[in-house]
Amino acid sequence: MKDKFYELSIKTSEFYDEILELVFSFGTTCLEELDNEIILRDEDDLSQIEWGVNEYAKRLCTALKKPNDIRTKLSIKENKDWINEYKKAVKPILLDKIYIRPSWENELKGVTNIIIDPALAFGSGHHESTGSCLLFLQKYAKNADEALDVGCGSGILSIALAKLGCDVEACDTDEQAIESSKSNAMLNGVNFSKIWVGSIANLDKKYDIVVANIIADVIFMLANDLKRALKDGAYLILSGILTKYEERIKETFKQLDLIEKKELGDWVSFVFKNKRK
Repeated sequence: MKDKFYELSIKTSEFYDEILELVFSFGTTCLEELDNEIILRDEDDLSQIEWGVNEYAKRLCTALKKPNDIRTKLSIKENKDWINEYKKAVKPILLDKIYIRPSWENELKGVTNIIIDPALAFGSGHHESTGSCLLFLQKYAKNADEALDVGCGSGILSIALAKLGCDVEACDTDEQAIESSKSNAMLNGVNFSKIWVGSIANLDKKYDIVVANIIADVIFMLANDLKRALKDGAYLILSGILTKYEERIKETFKQLDLIEKKELGDWVSFVFKNKRK
């Protein structure tokens, strides 16, 4: 543990959702949401993220012709084992028959336990998008399905797929996420058939179920690749999407059948099914 840590406060009421979506993609160690304030904490310097947030805000204001109410403050603080303090606030969560718990909590009998120690905000099971995905996977993933997790993050969805009996492949453009997924898989006693740093462009394999819990902009970029990765009758689960993108998602994937959607807070998740030929 380092002697110091960085804390970045971002205050905004005008662009809260847009900035929240942006900072989720950065993968800082801890993220806290308050009323019109987002707080990031990390042992690595957050000055580049502060710069990026402010540059993004300037362009948003220009494009939308709105006043810039973004206020950022970067502090360096004494590291009094703040990660363990953060851990105290993280509680297990039961999502149907999957129990997500940190390693210091006891196993829950009669359900599938997945051990994930808190790190990336999208990877703990507590975020609405990850929770929706875990509920969908229990409903649509079948034993022996060939599954692909795009943007695997902490590996929580890949681990869930493996525990549901699927043959799992996973990828993420962040090398740290891949290492985290591998470590968490080992912690949970599961194996992935394949895991790689990168995306799914030019992927020649097709799957029974594909899940992408990533921000909407990346989903739009990968839309054609995601569709090509589906077998006939396969399921595509999309999450990490702010509700304002709902209609655009439906339009982008209109070639597929929309089976189900789940809206929690400001986030919406979808299950699409590829048509059989």
